[in-house]
Amino acid sequence: MENFDLKKALRALSDGKLVVYPTDTLYGLGADIFNIKAVNKVYNVKKRPLNNPLSVAVSNLSDIEKIAYVEDKTRKLINSFLPGKLTIILKKKDSVPDVVTAGLNKIAVRIPNNKIALELLSKYGPITATSANIHGKKTPAVIKDINMQFKDEIALYIDDGELKGEPSTIIDVTSDEFKIIREGAINKNQLLDMI
Repeated sequence: MENFDLKKALRALSDGKLVVYPTDTLYGLGADIFNIKAVNKVYNVKKRPLNNPLSVAVSNLSDIEKIAYVEDKTRKLINSFLPGKLTIILKKKDSVPDVVTAGLNKIAVRIPNNKIALELLSKYGPITATSANIHGKKTPAVIKDINMQFKDEIALYIDDGELKGEPSTIIDVTSDEFKIIREGAINKNQLLDMI
């Protein structure tokens, strides 16, 4: 889909509403991470436990540095694999509301390699990047099926066709030993070679 309504998406997010948007893996459920009400809405709509942190999507390294602490070896990882199917767990900055990270001092961040997502994120800033599904259910690959799960609770659906990407790989870089939490689209060896 070439022309989505960017203005409408930006307005919805700044009004504290929820937006379903495409990433390079699956559809994501987006809300302004600095709007506590909007973030709570994400948990409610997904029926997700509040002790289960949300990941965050941004468009570039400097946006990551606004919300998390980035060390040199992590910067190398970011420059090699992002935008792409990697989620990096970093130490969060105090500017990020605790509700996003379920009270933890860590935050999971990714830069999705999807044109629409990057355009939206570059104009808006950090938004939630949790999958667009009811907690515990499979994430549908098409908007029509996502809509059936969520009904009218979403202000805007950005349709980018069928998305059936492999989930992102998750790596925790908050201690000296980097730890792979989930192996997904990027395999362990690719990461270890880089590290």
